Amino acid sequence: MVDADPGTGELLVERVDGVAVLTLHRPKARNALTARLIRTLRAALAAADADDAVDVVVLTGADPAFCAGLDLGEVAGSGENLRLAQTRPGDAGPPPGLPWEPTGKPLIGAINGPAITGGFELALHCDILIASQRAAFADTHTRVGVLPSWGMSVLLPRAVGERRALRMSLSGEFLDPVAARDAGLVSEVVPHDDLLPAAHRLAQRIRASDPATRVAFLASARAIAAQGTADALAAESRAAAAWLERGFDAGGVAGRRAGIVAGNRGQLTAAPAAPAAPAASGSGDAG
Repeated sequence: MVDADPGTGELLVERVDGVAVLTLHRPKARNALTARLIRTLRAALAAADADDAVDVVVLTGADPAFCAGLDLGEVAGSGENLRLAQTRPGDAGPPPGLPWEPTGKPLIGAINGPAITGGFELALHCDILIASQRAAFADTHTRVGVLPSWGMSVLLPRAVGERRALRMSLSGEFLDPVAARDAGLVSEVVPHDDLLPAAHRLAQRIRASDPATRVAFLASARAIAAQGTADALAAESRAAAAWLERGFDAGGVAGRRAGIVAGNRGQLTAAPAAPAAPAASGSGDAG
């Protein structure tokens, strides 16, 4: 296990048997994204993509959460993380609507706990999702007071259906892991302690495919899925940028912060534990 940002320990990277596991590691802050962590994650993904010894990448979080989204303390303060997420055409960094530069290797999201707002968007940009029984998904952009800029309004409707997506985004309601599996958002729900082993098993099944064909197929599948997506993501990014210029209230975010956190924890506490799905057999995993 290596600290990807020496001195902070906010992102851990482990490489084993052709798999790079990237772990968001701000557990006390529920792995909320600071500007520094966003930059470190982008660099680590690029490094894994360039590493010939890595065939598959796994993204997960340090318990108890996968990722709570942007660090609201920084949003309400310097706002650097929010500005970093607002990529516009011509800006340095990822294309509009993407949290990181496109990569060429399969990316498995191992969702170990709540994935909220920006953290949910990170999950939506993974190729395949596996969820722990402790996972949960929510979009709280409208409660925070910002518009999405990493694809929530584009990718969530495609993952769970337009009406369910609108309900989630307008209400901030959580989707439990079994409902997420039934909606097609995640491919498998496993006991919490089996999450990373399950991700490694899937990664090894992926690695067993012909390397050149795997790379070509993934590129083709992503290109097909992206038909019309780039324009939609750019439109979302423009709307988010306009909102920041016109109506964003950093003081309001600070004032709502405690209520948002309390509301999220209240929903999670009230949610029943999700039973695990039967283990997938053979090549039954699907993205």
